[in-house]
Amino acid sequence: MSFLRGHWQLFLLLALVFALWRTPVVYPLRIFVIFLHELSHGLAGLITGGSIVDISLDPREGGHALIRGGNRFITLSAGYLGSLVLGALILVTALRSRADRAALALCGAALLIVALLWVRTPFALIFCLSTGAIMLAAARYLPHQAADLTLRVIGLTSLIYVPYDIFDDTIRRSALQSDARMLAEEFGGATVLWGGLWLLLSLGVIWLCLRHGLGAQSNIHFGRSATEGGKTAGTP
Repeated sequence: MSFLRGHWQLFLLLALVFALWRTPVVYPLRIFVIFLHELSHGLAGLITGGSIVDISLDPREGGHALIRGGNRFITLSAGYLGSLVLGALILVTALRSRADRAALALCGAALLIVALLWVRTPFALIFCLSTGAIMLAAARYLPHQAADLTLRVIGLTSLIYVPYDIFDDTIRRSALQSDARMLAEEFGGATVLWGGLWLLLSLGVIWLCLRHGLGAQSNIHFGRSATEGGKTAGTP
């Protein structure tokens, strides 16, 4: 019961995200997680010596990142797992630090930079530019607690969406041309093997995130000043 009292807001946010999953309310969050997926492919390509040619998002919740060079194995593996790690970092930042506005501004800046450098398709360009501008404005003008809440919603959405997407794309519908299928075609193994491995790794990342991110109490205390931060979970 004490655990529920200490984290009831997160449980409520989780329930709301589930309840509104197929509504326009959560749709931009799902597209943002897809953006993190494609960005992770791109970052993996850059880190392993390649270059990003193009990043695109699809309104039907798809996307692609065209990478030239780099380590193909790492680049293919980075999409699902990288987006989950980024989402977990966003959630832990909200739960355990006072850098909520800075993190929100960083997300907004990343959207704008990617849009200017690598995005060419209309939907992706409109989404990245508008969402990036909104995030920067939110980081500047929202109260600290509201910025904290925004990051929590983004992080929770990533933690929900990525494992579901791995299961749906690589196990339930293994015939799809997914990252796991391309990995199987190029490096051996079956699509469901790589998908299953990624699913296990994603669940492990979620467990580590919750274990080290929650603390004894994670509720936001609205009404406190920004200097107090409105959270107690930031103290290890």
